[in-house]
Amino acid sequence: MNIDFDTIFKINSEEEFNDISLQVYQFQKQNIPVYKEFIKNLKIDKVDHYSQIPFLPIEFFKSHQIINSNDSYDIIFSSSGTTGSKTSKHFVKDINWYIKSYQKAFTQFYGTPQNLCIIALLPSYLEREGSSLIYMVEDLINLSEHPDSGFLLYEHDLLFNKLQKLKQSRQKTILIGVTYALLDFIEKYQIDFPELIVMETGGMKGKRKEMVREELHKILCNGFGVKTIHSEYGMTELLSQGYSFGNGIFESPKWMKIITRDINDPLTILENNKTGGINVIDLANIYSCSFIATQDLGKILSPNTFEILGRFDNSDIRGCNLLIS
Repeated sequence: MNIDFDTIFKINSEEEFNDISLQVYQFQKQNIPVYKEFIKNLKIDKVDHYSQIPFLPIEFFKSHQIINSNDSYDIIFSSSGTTGSKTSKHFVKDINWYIKSYQKAFTQFYGTPQNLCIIALLPSYLEREGSSLIYMVEDLINLSEHPDSGFLLYEHDLLFNKLQKLKQSRQKTILIGVTYALLDFIEKYQIDFPELIVMETGGMKGKRKEMVREELHKILCNGFGVKTIHSEYGMTELLSQGYSFGNGIFESPKWMKIITRDINDPLTILENNKTGGINVIDLANIYSCSFIATQDLGKILSPNTFEILGRFDNSDIRGCNLLIS
């Protein structure tokens, strides 16, 4: 397949996206055994547009290796999960696709890391192995080269002192934190740092009661003295991320697209501004599966913006009776 970094990461139009999506689809349905069998069971014949491509239910990543059976892999990313639960595993053939994807997307939305101080408050991720988020953030911290960039666990005193110093020096700063850890911090310390970018990665990880986004972001805004809370939309099974500058409205890079499907009929695609299940096209995920049906609920606002509204109540999305053994 003649698709390289430039082909994917320099997409500039809807026509280009559609053409490359169809090429990737043809490659994956022939070379990824699990996806090939899934399509066969659906009896899908002709596909002329990316919206017609079958989306693999994300549960497959818990039970199968979504990679060419003949391929080796550079790394395995795994999801977090409750004790005893089965976690997703993403076998990444070429880690350079992930590196290229997150570096280009981060730079697109936030500028070059070298101009930033990047602090990560991600204790639950650091305390386990296989986190794709930790891999990304560690690289961004190294690229920033700022002396105050780095990971923190529960050192709230140190974080408060760092933020005070960075505020006084007018250093552009991003604080990336898991939700419960950000709340833990502002319960102990309040800071008024309007220029600070606070990016929550979502999830209470069983540490706190889940909260609706509006309430959560209001508390965090008050605690850090900022106007909005940024967010990252990514997951173990993807190699690309969307970012929100506030109000839960996400934007995706040009090689990633969100589509919504009907909740009761997963093969029916919805129009913009209608709530449905989130399907993700991630063209960077070229050696795994680029077409994934997630368990998230949301709606499309424009070709590159979307809103996440919640998750399916049931653990398995309807239509998963097509899972193969």
